[in-house]
Amino acid sequence: MPEALERWSVPLMERVLPRHLQIIYQINHDFLQLVESVWPANTEMQNKLSIVEEGNPKHIRMAHLAIVMSHTVNGVAAIHSNILKESLFKEFSQLYPDKLMNITNGVTPRRWLLQCNPKLTQLITERLGADDYLNNLDLLAKLRESADDKEFQKKWLSVKQQNKQRLVDYLRKNCNIFVDANALFDVQIKRIHEYKRQFLNIMRVIYDYIELKRKAETRNTKGIVPRVVIFGGKAAPGYHRAKLIIKLINSVAERVNADNLTKDLLKVVFVPNYNVSLAEVIIPASDISQHISTAGYEASGTSNMKFALNGGLIIGTLDGANIEIKDSIGPENMFVFGLNTEQIAKARQQNHSVFQVKDPRLGEAIDAIRKGLFGDPNIFTELCDALKPAHDFYLVGDDFAGYMEAHQRIFAAYQDKSKWAKMSILSTAGMGKFSSDRSITEYAQKIWHCNQVDFSDSNERTPKLPKY
Repeated sequence: MPEALERWSVPLMERVLPRHLQIIYQINHDFLQLVESVWPANTEMQNKLSIVEEGNPKHIRMAHLAIVMSHTVNGVAAIHSNILKESLFKEFSQLYPDKLMNITNGVTPRRWLLQCNPKLTQLITERLGADDYLNNLDLLAKLRESADDKEFQKKWLSVKQQNKQRLVDYLRKNCNIFVDANALFDVQIKRIHEYKRQFLNIMRVIYDYIELKRKAETRNTKGIVPRVVIFGGKAAPGYHRAKLIIKLINSVAERVNADNLTKDLLKVVFVPNYNVSLAEVIIPASDISQHISTAGYEASGTSNMKFALNGGLIIGTLDGANIEIKDSIGPENMFVFGLNTEQIAKARQQNHSVFQVKDPRLGEAIDAIRKGLFGDPNIFTELCDALKPAHDFYLVGDDFAGYMEAHQRIFAAYQDKSKWAKMSILSTAGMGKFSSDRSITEYAQKIWHCNQVDFSDSNERTPKLPKY
């Protein structure tokens, strides 16, 4: 992402950080001598790798500086690490074959299971006979033996229902929003960004609302799964389009939640001031969570790990750690859709001169916005125009059909409570790899080259910290 590949103007640094700039120039001089020794008289390679980008004005490539000066560079998920090595920093990988590596992210089970979901922790402990899994998450794999146990499934779903009721109570008390704990809780909580595609989600919600309204008007709502779509997240202060997406979500929520025809079938909630404490309430309550970034843009993600650890099923693209989660819990226990990284460039090339939205359902949702169904349409003109294929950089339109189809699979699975419970249990059971304990151990072994301290002979479970 551009914001992760910062380029600082040299004139700016000359004024603000002159000594830093001198040091950077010295580093770059020494580094380019190394490049010259590997690729003699190769001006093109020197220009590609140089920390200083030529131009008017010149810029300092901060990512290049970071790679040159780092001992190791980690892509934090297998797909992202491969993109770094094979595409984004291919030449650096050739120069430093062992510097760019992968250690996939993890989350701590002490916070993201024990603390945030004590009822599920208690149920798992009772089933496994001990809580050792909180320090060795691989032990969760033993839950696979209970995935078909009908009584255990009922207890599992009961815990989920209690967590959903806790969130219902929070929303009623803090947001004055009333939702049904028996509905499907469909959650997307993360930083608001075009590549994370909250925009795709809300356009799907708009079409769902239009379709549900048609069915409600003809009293043809039998078999429809009631759903509560929950958003949360913050945008960067200067990110205008992300803030427009937040505005659209709230405008849709205002309209949908006030519609007496559909209010028992669909609710939309944008939870204000999203933070970690709120995540600890939302994540245990989710039935389905959305990790739907345009393939190749999510470095890893950790909320996907937190949701899956708590038995929340994932709808997601083949991006970031979703790929490794799929491999660990089984593709049958996720709802995967969308273009993969190899198809993205081809789709963009095909869309270059196309200005007609491909999916008529997406077109209907856009028309609803333009007609003022969700307030002043002029506010959202920029967003609607961005969905024309030639302007749709993050390929919302290309993935829309697959996304809609994935939701139909979700609704079908959700109505089979035993199947849903089994998928949820297997999701949790397969999350052993995604512990931060494993991540830190790999860092210690592969990067820091330090040994684990053995406290087995001590009466203390953890060492005492020195006092200063």
